[in-house]
Amino acid sequence: MSKHDFSEDEFALRRARVRGALAQAGLDWFIAFHPVSIHWLTGSDAKSYQEFQCLMISAEPGPIIVLTREGERNEFEADALVDRLWTFGGSEPEDPMIAFERLVDGLELHRARIGMEVPAYYLHPQHYVQIRQILGEALVSEHTNLIHDLKLIKSPAELQYIRQASQIADQAMGVFKQALAIGRSELEVAADVYHALLSNGSGLAASPINLVSGDRSCFSHGAPTHRKLSAGDYGNVEYGSSYQRYTATIGRQFSIGPPTPRMRELYALVRRAADAMIAEIRPGIPAIQPHAAAKRVIADAGLDHGRVHTSGYGLAPGFPPTWGEPLHMFGGSDYTLQAGMVVTIEPPVFLGEERLGARIIDIVLITATGAELLSQFSRELIVID
Repeated sequence: MSKHDFSEDEFALRRARVRGALAQAGLDWFIAFHPVSIHWLTGSDAKSYQEFQCLMISAEPGPIIVLTREGERNEFEADALVDRLWTFGGSEPEDPMIAFERLVDGLELHRARIGMEVPAYYLHPQHYVQIRQILGEALVSEHTNLIHDLKLIKSPAELQYIRQASQIADQAMGVFKQALAIGRSELEVAADVYHALLSNGSGLAASPINLVSGDRSCFSHGAPTHRKLSAGDYGNVEYGSSYQRYTATIGRQFSIGPPTPRMRELYALVRRAADAMIAEIRPGIPAIQPHAAAKRVIADAGLDHGRVHTSGYGLAPGFPPTWGEPLHMFGGSDYTLQAGMVVTIEPPVFLGEERLGARIIDIVLITATGAELLSQFSRELIVID
């Protein structure tokens, strides 16, 4: 992902939308820390999220300002649409809070009304405390999802990248199916999937592959291990494909040899729950409504206690450790679905007492009339004879 992946007009529209949201919130300036926010407004693909960085944008037309490490300068200047770049450190360590305070003083932000993000993974607690002290009474809002909510509806260019990512994910699933064989380890199979993803144009996805088999099939997010596949194994796989940072996820169930009746029952149950979600999706409905449909299907089967994971969520450009957006189709969500959003469909059943689990993962685009399934790989249970 870089400033070259979208037109300057698209970046200008994004910035205008953020400025409109700031004005509506009564803010003069906003400070973004999340790499997805910085990526969306500048095109930056830098790994500078590993250390302190921030972007500053004003409600009035003006420069986009980024503060980051000096070591990131060359990449930002070449690939990011940044008007003013401030840096700290370089050949010797420097406290980024000293550089942040200099920037705040230079912009006279103490006279402004400032809002900022407080993202879960990208703002160290000690920096958060110091930033609040530096900004003082000028900090009037911690509006973490202000930018994220604006980007839930994808542009045509963004949707093109998501479609490309989904095609690559489908190709890799075909490789996964061919890689399944008795005696091969989960890690060997995962290696084939990663080779298929990267050789077909995927970047590294924000979250690693989940691959479990046998007694581990009840794990909702198990990493592949040295365990070798055996006759009678039931299992599932989930991974993401990334194209210009835009993610498509996919997950499928498999059986090494004929599945037992219970395995087929669990698979059929999550398939019905997923179909119930897709049937409910359309613009203007509460995001919790498809979740409620899936919940009813699983509860009617007496297995609601095994529904231990969200039913679905919005997909974003991904930076480690996640590709998810704030929108969840889960209890307590106050979002409304709109055309142009891309969401996952993945109501699960994981039963520790039976050492079994089942989950099918697809992504859908919300259209003006309903839902378009972007994942094209067969949703049938993968059975290896």
